[in-house]
Amino acid sequence: MKTPCFRVLPGFVPALLASVFVTRAGEIRLGFDQEPVGRPPAGWTVAITGEGMPEWRVVADATAPGPPQVLEQSGRVPKPSFPLCLRADSALRDGFVEVKFKTVGGEVDQAAGVVWRARDAANYYVCRANALEDNVVLYKVENGRRTALDLVGRSGGYGVDVPVPRGTWQTLRVEFAGPRFRVFLEGRELFVVEDSTFRDAGQVGLWTKADSVTRFDDFRYGPCVE
Repeated sequence: MKTPCFRVLPGFVPALLASVFVTRAGEIRLGFDQEPVGRPPAGWTVAITGEGMPEWRVVADATAPGPPQVLEQSGRVPKPSFPLCLRADSALRDGFVEVKFKTVGGEVDQAAGVVWRARDAANYYVCRANALEDNVVLYKVENGRRTALDLVGRSGGYGVDVPVPRGTWQTLRVEFAGPRFRVFLEGRELFVVEDSTFRDAGQVGLWTKADSVTRFDDFRYGPCVE
């Protein structure tokens, strides 16, 4: 029997707790300060594209944008694998996803990503920043296979080169409407991508790769308000 290219790990979809704030515009803001330390946060599904065992846990971090606690992925998985943490109750087609991240370690990768329109752990869009490569790239993951998408106005290439300082809190944001996606790092628009592989509403979430040890805080998603 062929090994599945993704797994949802049992026991990692706990009941929803507080630490969720919804604005009048429908934006959902999620922190981790009310969550028990040392375990995945409530209302999230831990999964992986590929093989290995991710380790998503709430940890203390006095440097966090919203101290004292953050979400950390510290599991070291094979290089082609991608740890995921998906918001269990999310279903968003058009809108935005945003997070503050800090890379902590990793010899192969130091990556932080946001996910949207996820059908499952093998089919989704992801935009990631990498502190070892100093670049930001937008991909589709289809049937477990990751493909970098071309930028509008440019064929070929691999995202954009931009400083992604290690050990520094930064904000990654993607706005998406129909087939058009706009990518921002620290409030600066980097590039635009167009793709129609995944058209329907799906889950949003967080992403890392290989041996990345990455911390996340102040996760936000919802409709884009003009």
